[in-house]
Amino acid sequence: MTASLTRLFLFSLLICLGAGCANIVPPTGGKKDITPPRLVEITPADSQRNQKVSKIVMRFDEYVTVSDISSQVHISPLIDVPLKVVGAYKHITVTIPDSLLEENTTYRISFGNAIKDLHEGNVFANYVYSFSTGNYFDSLKIAGKVFDASTGLPDSSATILLYPVNSSTDSSVARKKPMYVNKVKADGSFEIAGLPEKTFRIYAVRDKNSNLIYDGIGAGEWVGFANAPITPTADSVQRVELRVFPEGKDTTNAAVPGSRNKFDNAPSPASKTKEGLTYIVTVDTNDVRKRTAEITKPIAVTFNKIPESILHEKIFLSYDSAGIAVESPTTINFDTATHKIMQIHTNWKENSVYTLRLIKGFAKDSTGADVMPSKYVFRSKRDDDYGILDIHLPTKYYGKGYVLQVMFNSKDTIYQKPVLDTMVHLPRLMPGMYTFSVIVDANENGVWDSGNLFGKKQPELVIPYNSSVQLKPGWQNIIDFDEKKRK
Repeated sequence: MTASLTRLFLFSLLICLGAGCANIVPPTGGKKDITPPRLVEITPADSQRNQKVSKIVMRFDEYVTVSDISSQVHISPLIDVPLKVVGAYKHITVTIPDSLLEENTTYRISFGNAIKDLHEGNVFANYVYSFSTGNYFDSLKIAGKVFDASTGLPDSSATILLYPVNSSTDSSVARKKPMYVNKVKADGSFEIAGLPEKTFRIYAVRDKNSNLIYDGIGAGEWVGFANAPITPTADSVQRVELRVFPEGKDTTNAAVPGSRNKFDNAPSPASKTKEGLTYIVTVDTNDVRKRTAEITKPIAVTFNKIPESILHEKIFLSYDSAGIAVESPTTINFDTATHKIMQIHTNWKENSVYTLRLIKGFAKDSTGADVMPSKYVFRSKRDDDYGILDIHLPTKYYGKGYVLQVMFNSKDTIYQKPVLDTMVHLPRLMPGMYTFSVIVDANENGVWDSGNLFGKKQPELVIPYNSSVQLKPGWQNIIDFDEKKRK
């Protein structure tokens, strides 16, 4: 009986294994760790007096790593030799060349976002360690906010640099490192604490290479400066607003392209390359039932090189009207930048089937050879495919000294003109995200002008609207550009 039961058990076990009864399921894991490392102990303790600290050991509750030391970890006032910061297991060790520390000086070491946990990358953010080589702590502060001068919006990428007036000049920011340094926060704000009662020159720099020196627009760096030196006091926190800008560069796209001369069969010297003349027409002919052609733009014909000549009489554009092909009057011009883009303008009919015919000989290359003829059939859009914006501006922004700028998807300027009416009507706009700003156009040239550091010229002020607007097809949005509603 026992032997029979044993055989039955073994037989059942084999069947179970063959059927996959003992499937091995990998562990699914728990919730993702989003908790930053916790500082358990630091030696010597923070806020020591009468001590030239040479080594700091930080112990955390989990394994940590340290990165971006040159851009994230700073000691203020700066010293000539960089700190040595090393991470191992649950410890961060900072070595300070104490022979370079000044007497009776408050030092602050800011770690920014350099310290993270090893596995998930959670940041131990914005920790600052302080000590004094004297018997007191400097406790004065300078605070403020940094803005992108070209948009008027807060700038989170800048670094604040302080230079003592008695040992610096206006050019110091481009020649040597500052005495105090601090990174701005995500909202563009900053605060530099532990300062003595001295007068400083203050700058904000987009420090691309993290060398704490302004290297100019050639290095892709922007700068902002205060018009006058600033002195922290015990009575109140000194606050300053800085606007960073690219020197000598207009960062605003012109809303209306420059005037284009009509093509007169010879826009400029033709290309001498041996490659034949070819072209691409930017219309969608895949499905004539779909509305694809913009009724707000010309047809663009892009050549691979500058054509020698164009014959307007061999370019035909017609639309279907109750089964009858009606010729649509056109004008033709070329872009002034490359002379390779021919633009065909017409007074578009909504939701109509158009036919573009480019007859043999409409364009010739430098050898006199004709380009290939072609034919394109497509349908135009209708007004309901676009949105409408009505922008109301207060009377204080009225006049040639103020320019309204409207941006599409944060990159294309679709309107930029002086405010000569308190209501601006913009029909037939592409669906998408729109932003608005008013440029205080001091020289009334119609565009935003950047600043100049050594010429002590601030950039023109840009006042942004408080939010962006998502424009949908067939919608009409009314924007009230009110000072009270701006951030």
